[in-house]
Amino acid sequence: MNPIITLTTDFGFSDAYVAVMKGVILSTNPGATIIDITHSVKPQNIAQAAFILNIAYRYFPQQSIHVAIVDPGVGSERQGIILKTPSSLFLAPDNGILSYVINELSSNERPSNQYSKSPERITFKKGIEAVAITEPRFWRHPVSPTFHGRDIFAPVAAGLSLGISLYEFGERITSLYVFPAPKPSFDPQGNLVGHILYVDNFGNLITDIKSTDLPQGNIIIEAAGQHIQGISRYYEEEQGLVAILGSSGYLEISLRAGSACDFLGMEIGDEVKVIY
Repeated sequence: MNPIITLTTDFGFSDAYVAVMKGVILSTNPGATIIDITHSVKPQNIAQAAFILNIAYRYFPQQSIHVAIVDPGVGSERQGIILKTPSSLFLAPDNGILSYVINELSSNERPSNQYSKSPERITFKKGIEAVAITEPRFWRHPVSPTFHGRDIFAPVAAGLSLGISLYEFGERITSLYVFPAPKPSFDPQGNLVGHILYVDNFGNLITDIKSTDLPQGNIIIEAAGQHIQGISRYYEEEQGLVAILGSSGYLEISLRAGSACDFLGMEIGDEVKVIY
């Protein structure tokens, strides 16, 4: 049975790039099932793609192959890699796009109370395997320096879907570039301080504060000088701004019939405070 291949990119749908990648995959494996996670990642926004991929991949069948390409360094010396976890295979440039996946599985996770835009190279634990994609016999030639998605990642994904071992595609590696795992911390007053991780299509602000981080009892959420009383059960429970535990398991700030992002003028990395 062919495993599913998913695609996450910043290519959009106005151009032929996504269709071309699918054509390359299907030319090698006509029986492949290809699912789009999204192609609407903001151009070159690695952190956004990392978050979306992490939310989505866990709902796919075991041994699905997830191709994630947001690649400002295409054509440079950056490596393309295959990562194997207990549940899935991932193909991506080694630029931090697999950070959430690795941080959740790695004993070398380094939590940070500062939102960071700079990945660091970490050695991951046993149970995670990875190779650098260095074997050109599987690539499409000639290789364009600007479209590795077509010429390297797509044919390698097709090969994996046919059961070729990841070790056929290149050399084993033990470290990758990873963004430090964002984690809320406490300020001197004892308030919980988190950060905006992601802004969804509705303008909802998703933070790094999980349901398990929140205390029992009455709390106030402070964001951009606005105060929100308590946690709502659903988006339209209250007028104006609401705080809610979203489907991703993270605390979100939402605006009824509007965009909380636009209303508050907040960006990824901005602080959100939980006051007890």
